[in-house]
Formats: sequence, structure tokens, C-alpha cells
Amino acid sequence: MTEPMKWWGWGDPEKRLELGEDARATLEAELGAAEPSARVELEEVTMPEARALPDAVTRAAAEALLTGHEDRVRRATGKSYPDLFRTRSGRLDAAPDAVVTPRSAAQVLAVVEASAASGVAVVPFGGGTSVVGGVDPIRGPHDAAIALDLQSLRHCEVDHTSLTARLGPGLRGPEAEAALLAEGLTLGHYPQSFEYATVGGFAATRSAGQASAGYGRFDELVTAIELMSPAGRLATLETAHTAAGPALRELIVGSEGTLGVITDVTVRVRRAPAVTRYEGWIAADFESGAEAVRALAQSGRLPDVTRLSDEEETRVSLALSSTAGLKRSLLDSYLRLRRRTGGCMMIVGWEGEAEDVERRRALSSRTLRSAGVVRLGGAPGRAWSHGRFDGPYLRDELLDLGYFVETMETSHTWSRYQDLYGAVGDALRDALQGQGTPGLVWCHLSHAYRDGASLYFTFVAPRRAGAEIEQWGAVKTAACQAIVATGGTITHHHAVGRDHAPYMPAEVGDVGVEALRALKERLDPAGIMNPGKLLPDA
Repeated sequence: MTEPMKWWGWGDPEKRLELGEDARATLEAELGAAEPSARVELEEVTMPEARALPDAVTRAAAEALLTGHEDRVRRATGKSYPDLFRTRSGRLDAAPDAVVTPRSAAQVLAVVEASAASGVAVVPFGGGTSVVGGVDPIRGPHDAAIALDLQSLRHCEVDHTSLTARLGPGLRGPEAEAALLAEGLTLGHYPQSFEYATVGGFAATRSAGQASAGYGRFDELVTAIELMSPAGRLATLETAHTAAGPALRELIVGSEGTLGVITDVTVRVRRAPAVTRYEGWIAADFESGAEAVRALAQSGRLPDVTRLSDEEETRVSLALSSTAGLKRSLLDSYLRLRRRTGGCMMIVGWEGEAEDVERRRALSSRTLRSAGVVRLGGAPGRAWSHGRFDGPYLRDELLDLGYFVETMETSHTWSRYQDLYGAVGDALRDALQGQGTPGLVWCHLSHAYRDGASLYFTFVAPRRAGAEIEQWGAVKTAACQAIVATGGTITHHHAVGRDHAPYMPAEVGDVGVEALRALKERLDPAGIMNPGKLLPDA
């Protein structure tokens, strides 16, 4: 089992992604000096006093009940900027009253039913990687709240004939992948949170991995699923396809713990790839690069991994690299030979059998060249692959230095893609300026389809010491409003959680919201399941 991540930040406690002196100087030159942010010790973290649980819940939890200080702190937040700020400052305004780590699906059901009868809120907890307030321990109208940690539900059963696997929701990404690789198989699902996110979390949030074009988003991989709700067990058939009404599987996938607890996920798997090949290319600008990706997607030549950075992300990535000067010199020399300056970095990758990889690579390369995109070779692709999960570690470092850093994502059709890109980027820059903290805003495309693609924004600015949450709220709201005004989705793969719930009427309409409320009222009549998430306040 993977070791717990840092209680105050992201990932392996022994790992740090330290910025070099040149990178720090670049940040200060562009953003101004920031006031370093100190972290308290674990024992110094304050939170509301735990409330006593009803006897029925305690009995159902039995030996799986945890009430220690660290147990509560670790399940009190996810990894959004407000979550990290509150944890690091040692002032948690909410925390679960206890943690339950059920040993079986039957125990999950018993705890959920006892909690519903006793009026105790239940917050399902996987890897704790939510960046949208998805695991905030909100009680709602209830007297107490528990975090239901699924770490003990870790089974893996493979059907080699059907190429499917039954996975426990508590398996973290590397654990699930290791179990499948031992059978010569792969799930191929690698979101940036891969190292700590869980199978249950992938399903509950409709996750999308970095190789989604090749393997599919997680919702496309799920073939059957089981949910323990206050109303009882809900499970779908393990079958390739059914025409039996609206897909209940689709109602569970993406339900974010608001209907019940996911206890079993059956997924489609593939043979483990014999070859992986990643390359770097560079487009003249973001618009022409996006057009090249559209051509790939609509011609059926899209690589398994396709990531296009805009000009600012390309520039900042090089500036923050420990070998930025050398990389920039080599890149500029290469581009001058091709009468090109600057541009947008593109990472593309193919996985599979050697012959198939080479065939698809040749087709993709032909399309890219015809769109004016220049190949840089394998080194940038290998560098990306090596550091593909390091972004959250860099975020911790920036927080230590006193910078406000956050991400958000959306998507739109190709016909409105550039409109959305411009509107959200402008909203972020204007909002940061309005807070008195002008910052850097950059973006990349990381998931493409025939009809559209995603946009993933990152923004960094000096924090407003003493007003960090207000700063975050103003900038986040401005960006969300720009997304809604442009007709984009409020989330492409981070889910809705608490932070995006107010925008659900714009996403699905008032009738859609009421339909979701009706479903919740049937499966969770007492309203105990993950209060405050997905649905806007009534």
C-alpha cells in the first residue's frame, strides 16, 4: 500500500521539487516579491471538537472506527488552494467527527444505513485529491459527520477472456496498475493525481487520464458498478451493452458520493503496451496548434497522448526548469534553422505494439507537418513522461515561497474553443489585477475529441497575506462566470464538488437540477450523503 501523502500538501513526504535560484529570480522579476508562507506542525492544527456518534453508527463501524487527531486532519480537506491554505495555516473550520475504514461492502452498507437512521452525514473518502471541495466534511443539517475511508476495499479480479477487471474503490492508481501489469494488462488511466487518487475516486468524478485519446476517459472504461446507498444496494449488470432504459451506470459514475458509496468497479482493460513513444513538437502559436490537434482528432490520427501548451505555459515551463538557459539556447538554435522563433510546445505519444505505434506515429506526423508543426525529437517527450506527475509538488514549493497558485479546467466545441480560451484567460488576468496581485496565467490543451477539446488553466500571483481565501474566491468566481457566459462546461474532469455546485443550473438547466434532486431524494432521503456537493443549495 502506498504511504500516506503529506498531511499539509501533496504526495510523498520525502519528495520535494525545489526551484533553482534562476527560477526564483524569474518569479520575483515577473511577479514581485512574495511573503513566504510558514507551515504549522501537525499537533498545532486546530479544528472543531469532535461530536459523539450515535451508538448505532459506532456499532456498525466496530473496529473500523478512528478518532485520533491525525486521522481527522488527514480527512478534513482535499487539495484545492483553500484546502491547502487552511491546513498549512493550522486553522480547519470543519473536520469529520470520526473516520470509518470499512472492511467490506457489507460493512459500508451497514454504516450508511445506520448513519441515515441516526442523522449522521457521510463523506466518502478515497485519495483525498479533490481540488474542487469534493471531500469537505460538511454536516448540512446533521449533528455529526464521518469520513468513510475506503482504503481497505482493494480487490482486483481479472477476466482475461472478456478483458475486464473488478477493482476495489480503495486501490490507488499505482496499485491498480501494478496488479494489472502482473497479469500483462493495463488500465491506461493516468491523471496527474495518479499516484494518490483511487479507483473509486476515478469513477465518482468522471476522471480523464493523460492518455484519454488512446484508452478513453474513465467513464468510458467502466462497464459495471456497485453503489451502497441509504436506500440499499444498487448495482448494474456486467455486460458489454444494454438498451434497458437510461443507463444507471451513468447515474452512479460522476455522482461524487452524493447518492451513496461506490464499492466495486468493473472496467475494460487492455494488453500492456510493448512500446511507448513520446515526442516534442512545436507550433507557431496556440491557435494554429489547436487547429493541428483538431485535424488529428477529426482525421482519426490523434495520438494516445496529446498536450499543447500555449505560449505562456511554454515560456514559463522553460523558465522554471533547472536547465532553462541550456534548454532555451538549444530550442532557439533548432527553431532558427527552421525559420521559426518562439511558439507552443506540443507533447504527443503513442502506446501499443511496435508496428502499430510506428504506423500511427507516421500518420500523426504527416498531419502535424502539413499543419506547420515542427518536430523537436524524443527528448522533450521523455522529459514530460519523467515529470508527468510532478505538477502538484511544484505547487507546494510555490506555496512555500508565498505565491497563490491554482488550476481549473473546462472544454468547448472547436467552433467556440478560442472564444473560451480568450474569455477565461482575460477574466483570470483581470481578476488578479483587481486583487492588486497581477499574475501569470497559462493554459494547455490535454484532451481532444472530434467535436472539441479541453482547456486547463494555471494561474500564479503573490498571495494577499491575510486575505488569501478572499483572493482565491474573487479570481475563481470571475473565471467560472466567464466559462458560463461563453457556454463552456464548468468542469471537464475535476468534477463539481462544493466549489462548482452553484454553476450546475447553467450546466444542466433547472429541470436537470430538479431531476438530480429527485434521484438523490429517492436514494438518500435523509440527505446524509456528501452534503453540499454537486447540487446547488436549494
